[in-house]
Amino acid sequence: MPTIRVLTPKVTREQALAEFSSGGLTEYWRGAAYGPLRSVADFYIPFRLFQVEISNGGKLDQRILGIDAVGGSLSPYSFATAPCADDVISVDTRNCLQVSTDESSAKATVISKVQRILFATGFFRIGNLEVSAREIPGEIHIPYWVGVRDSGRKVTFTVMDAVRRQLEGGKVKLVLHRWISSR
Repeated sequence: MPTIRVLTPKVTREQALAEFSSGGLTEYWRGAAYGPLRSVADFYIPFRLFQVEISNGGKLDQRILGIDAVGGSLSPYSFATAPCADDVISVDTRNCLQVSTDESSAKATVISKVQRILFATGFFRIGNLEVSAREIPGEIHIPYWVGVRDSGRKVTFTVMDAVRRQLEGGKVKLVLHRWISSR
């Protein structure tokens, strides 16, 4: 079983269970449509971290961004500062994806995603744009909680980011589904 470096979760298993099975109209609809909650499991996706410098019209901006190291399809993960030893824990688990992108393709992906984000804020706000990225050594895994529902005909997942405490959409579910299907 591999030991991985994980960003310290802010949501415990019990809190995730409560969120996935909380009362209310949304939960009632989920239960009726997808069946009852059967289990909750932890799941980890590796991210490569980059120090990104953006020069736009003479203004310099620096950011720390994480790009998933599985295919680069997920949205960038933003950090105020690079995670230090106090921000990570070691976890022994089989519920983690393997790194499948190399440094150069991850670097190209982070630059491309930053450019897309900037262009989305307004093309005319861009002037003499230059984006560079330097990898911060050592990938870090982002923890997720997965709620499994079974209607008897179909198994569905609800995924929560265990750091941000937000439910994830189709991209993370697709990564999870591909990993489960490959096993």
